[in-house]
Amino acid sequence: VFARAARRPVEVPQELADRVEALLVRRCCEALGLARRAGSAVAGFERVSDAVRRGDAALLLLALDGAEAGRKKLAGLARNIVSATVLSGDELSLAFARERVVFAAVGPGPLSSRLLIDLRRLSGFRPAAVMDELELASVGPERRDGGTREHE
Repeated sequence: VFARAARRPVEVPQELADRVEALLVRRCCEALGLARRAGSAVAGFERVSDAVRRGDAALLLLALDGAEAGRKKLAGLARNIVSATVLSGDELSLAFARERVVFAAVGPGPLSSRLLIDLRRLSGFRPAAVMDELELASVGPERRDGGTREHE
C-alpha cells in the first residue's frame, strides 16, 4: 500500500524493527531520566512503595526480568495506578544511573503521560511486555483526590 501511495518501489531494511525498538527504548530511558532529575521519579522497592502509599505515583514500572514475587507485591499495593512491565532491569538501571533497578515510579504530570505513550509503543515490539490498561487520565496532572500537584 505504501509503495502504491509513493508511486515507486519501497525497500524496507531488514533491521528496521530492531532499530525502531532500540530508539523507543532510548526515548523511554531519556524520559525516565528526565523525570528522575526533575524529582518526579523514584527507584527501589521501598521508595516506590512509599510513593504508592502517599499517592505520589501515577505510573509504576516493573522490570521485565525482575522477580515475579516482587512484581506481584508492588502491583497489589498499586491497584489504581497504571503499571508497565516493558523495560528490562538493565534499561531501568541506565535511566536511573544505578547498579540495578527493578522497580520505579513516576509521579503525575506530562512526563509520565509521555512516557506511558512511548511504553505502549514499545510494548508492541516485546511479546513479554505487560501494560496495565487503566484510564490515561490517571497519569495526567490531576490526582485521584481531585487536586493538582501545583496546589499542594
